[in-house]
Amino acid sequence: MTQYNTMELMISVASRELDNESSVGVGTGAPCAAAMLAQKLSAPDLLIMFEAGGISPQLPEMPISVGDSRTFYKAAMAGSMADTMEACSRGFVDYTFLGGAQIDKYGNLNSTVIGDHKKPKVRFPGSGGANDFASFCWKMMVITPQNSKRFVEKLDFLTTPGWLDGGNSRAESGLPVGAGPYKIITDMAIMDFEPDSKRMRVISIHPGKTFEDVQENCGFELLKAPVIENTIPPSDEELRLLREEIDPTGVIIGR
Repeated sequence: MTQYNTMELMISVASRELDNESSVGVGTGAPCAAAMLAQKLSAPDLLIMFEAGGISPQLPEMPISVGDSRTFYKAAMAGSMADTMEACSRGFVDYTFLGGAQIDKYGNLNSTVIGDHKKPKVRFPGSGGANDFASFCWKMMVITPQNSKRFVEKLDFLTTPGWLDGGNSRAESGLPVGAGPYKIITDMAIMDFEPDSKRMRVISIHPGKTFEDVQENCGFELLKAPVIENTIPPSDEELRLLREEIDPTGVIIGR
């Protein structure tokens, strides 16, 4: 097996979650690389949607923004943000990838501020389309490095809804039943959410890591799946596609 880094591992793992003939709302960076890898390898009929309106492109190379002209290459539609968000709100989008400065045990995200909202220590860009994607796409995933400052017991600000307070709270809020956080992919493990409590739990651990490593780098108690698997490393073909076709300059995978 060819050597790989954690970003290549996270992107490869994420790409395997995308089913053929499904749809995914992505931004740039690692989520876009995961969608491109899936489209080239395991899901040739994956429908990729960008926030700025590129719908079902056949991406020739990595775009640098959601409005990059490459996001419209051989696309089914060169639409607008309104078209993409309308597709989400009508329940047409299966997957989405999001991120943030903080995530809690229920998959809620903060991409707004660290500290008090009126006088924050750090101010971030805010929601953009993240709230719409998380509210209406059926399965929300996160690709992120893991540490206890990012995985926190309580968010400083709720930008994007996950399972809210757990249990049935998301459905009771009026958001679509059955939609919500699906998988969290970090540089240490893969997590999902326990079906009843909706608390984050570890389902797979990456090579060279232990559950203790994962828990030590998390600011809240993680649950354990009945069977915790070992994450399958990137294949030689996944690495070749990432390095030669998707991100040959290493902007995302950072070789």
